[in-house]
Amino acid sequence: MTIDTKNRGGQREQRLKGMAKGAARTLGLALVSLPASVLCFVLSAVSISLIPIGIGIVTTPYMLTAVRTYANWRRALAAEWGGVRITPSYRPVPKDANPWGRTFGMLGDPATWRDLRWLLADMTAGFTTAVLPAALLLYPLEGILIAIALWRVLPDGYWYGFVPVSDQTSALGAGALALVLLFLAHFLTPRLLHGHFLLTRAVLGSNRSELTERVRVLSETRRDAVDTSAAELRRIERDLHDGAQARLVAMGMDLGTIEALIEKDPAKARELLAHARRSSAEALTELRELVRGIHPPVLAERGLGDAVRALALRLPVATEVTVELSGRAEAPVESAAYFAVSEVLTNTVKHSGADRIWIDLHHADGHLRVGITDNGKGGAVIGAGSGLTGVERRLGTFDGVLAVSSPVGGPTLVTMEMPCALS
Repeated sequence: MTIDTKNRGGQREQRLKGMAKGAARTLGLALVSLPASVLCFVLSAVSISLIPIGIGIVTTPYMLTAVRTYANWRRALAAEWGGVRITPSYRPVPKDANPWGRTFGMLGDPATWRDLRWLLADMTAGFTTAVLPAALLLYPLEGILIAIALWRVLPDGYWYGFVPVSDQTSALGAGALALVLLFLAHFLTPRLLHGHFLLTRAVLGSNRSELTERVRVLSETRRDAVDTSAAELRRIERDLHDGAQARLVAMGMDLGTIEALIEKDPAKARELLAHARRSSAEALTELRELVRGIHPPVLAERGLGDAVRALALRLPVATEVTVELSGRAEAPVESAAYFAVSEVLTNTVKHSGADRIWIDLHHADGHLRVGITDNGKGGAVIGAGSGLTGVERRLGTFDGVLAVSSPVGGPTLVTMEMPCALS
């Protein structure tokens, strides 16, 4: 009985704290969002209106970038405070685009206009839904104070809600109304906070727009996959033509010469025969390297974990590999992950100046995750001719993502993630 009473008391206290926290969050959100939304909308509208005279060409990209940053902050709050996830779907703007291209590229993005519509909604209905939870908590406090003593100093004709306060009895009525409002606040505060973020999602994120963006991303990754496959076929053709094929042709010519000299000059024939044998061994080595570049035998036979371990053994840098996989992914996923890891490691060895690398490979929440960390000089970025751009495209073909954290001075952390199931 005592334990049950304590539990109920603890739960009541926890609910009250949650209500107070929710009210404080929404009050802070209302106080920040109203001026921020008004300022962002007004400055964006002014900047866009100045485009015809040329000033807006320069200022608009900066203003719209600020609006996107502010909208992304609110998306993060929606996920953290309300459990409402709002996926951003901005079209990429080339970093080397001129001001004209950046301005009209951003204005041609439907997500930009959703942001501006959201600013209007946020300063009106959004502000109201953010203020209400705080009002439902603070207004009852006023009624309780009136019931205790504040009614003595109130002016004549003062109303608390629908209760006119003139004496102790009416003040107690105001206090009773305050308790009812406080009781309602207990249930409505989390719902209003959640409703505020649902309103944000309704304007900032659209299922139709997300589907359109999804189709666009898939179209781009499909095009990248086709281009990558064509480039890979050209590389294989070039390697065969310049390597193994050339050696086999030379070996055939040597064998023809040997056939002609085998009776006239046996010593010279034996010398050419030894050369042909070396050429055949070199051609076989090149063919094996070519096959390994297409699909490593260790990957097919032993799986991704052992293939990455074998890859790490060939590096000139001390490398530690941690693998936690309970099964094998599909062959295309394993191949994409293997070559992505290989390319990242190649870039690390060439450019980072690191003397130690850590590789973590595991599967969790339906995703294959690979983390590659080095203690090099840092400064790695995606884009601008970086090899990481190819890795990002390779992963994008399988709906994967690439994230890079590489401050100047290091360390560098490259994280790759692809959705997949293990057999």
